[in-house]
Amino acid sequence: MLTTALPALRRAPVVFGRGISTSSSFSPLARTPFIPKSTLPRSTTYLLRNQLIVRGAASSVSGRPGSQTVGHAAQNIREEVGQSAADLAKSIAGGNVFQDNVEPTQQTFLGITNAVAHAVPQPYVIFGLAGGLPYLGTAGATVYLARQAGIAAQGLVPNIDPGVAITILDQALNVQVTYGAVLLSFLGALHWGFEFAGYGGNKYYPRLLLGAAPVVFGWSTLALSPVNALIAQWIGFTGLWWADLRATGAGWTPKWYSQYRFYLSILVGTCIIGTLAATSYWGPVGGHGMVSHDLNMIRAERKQHQPEREGTVPGDVEALPAPEDADKYVIVRKKETEKNQEQQ
Repeated sequence: MLTTALPALRRAPVVFGRGISTSSSFSPLARTPFIPKSTLPRSTTYLLRNQLIVRGAASSVSGRPGSQTVGHAAQNIREEVGQSAADLAKSIAGGNVFQDNVEPTQQTFLGITNAVAHAVPQPYVIFGLAGGLPYLGTAGATVYLARQAGIAAQGLVPNIDPGVAITILDQALNVQVTYGAVLLSFLGALHWGFEFAGYGGNKYYPRLLLGAAPVVFGWSTLALSPVNALIAQWIGFTGLWWADLRATGAGWTPKWYSQYRFYLSILVGTCIIGTLAATSYWGPVGGHGMVSHDLNMIRAERKQHQPEREGTVPGDVEALPAPEDADKYVIVRKKETEKNQEQQ
């Protein structure tokens, strides 16, 4: 009877084959009766295998049925992007996100981030943001001074000496580098505070070394040129956040510390990148592509474009023939008196 039913099965719509699926979760009310393979003809076994391949197609990422329409595909993409964003938020938080902290309807990037952020005591948030204000101020001042130094170096502003502009820019960069070294040292010292308080148990040398490493690294960046020091400090802030992420996962810090440090590092890193971009795009930096020879050339060129000064020279003057090695024909100078000649 099965042999005679094969043509009808091949012509049957796809909807009749919904009972066959490769999913590992079966409903007890929708189970199909078990038919031994030995009792089925070979052609029927081949048909069932083809149905498993065609009807059992599913997304290997989410384990859900494959998209049948454009709308289904768009929905699957939104779900996958949302799940990836939620996983990213959990990674930033060091994996310290539990189902009882976040409602099932808030398992999104913003929901997880807000749940962890609300766990941070408010004074810590206020002082953390206040600590980033000097970095914002120095970065903004550096961007402005870089533009002014670039304009002065091009000779577009005659009343600003390029050497003075570059010197002021270099001092602003040094202020930002110095504060970055202090901030790195402070973030490292927090781990000493956790160790002294015995948070998560005493870890002794590992946690003490973790707290001392940023101090040594930040201090060593002060020996570099400002631009190279900023690059090194950006690497230092990024590496320290990664270490804080691992420390949070190990229980050495509060559960919210990893996310707290992440967004403060984003603030500092954005300021550093903005400073480097401004100094590279607009203004030359002392010791970074701008030497004294170039400054002297700019000053000489600006002096040529300055208008000649006119005035009155008091006293008697005389015009004398210039020496042969001079670049002038006549020298005009004050007339020497008998008193001056006697002094000579």
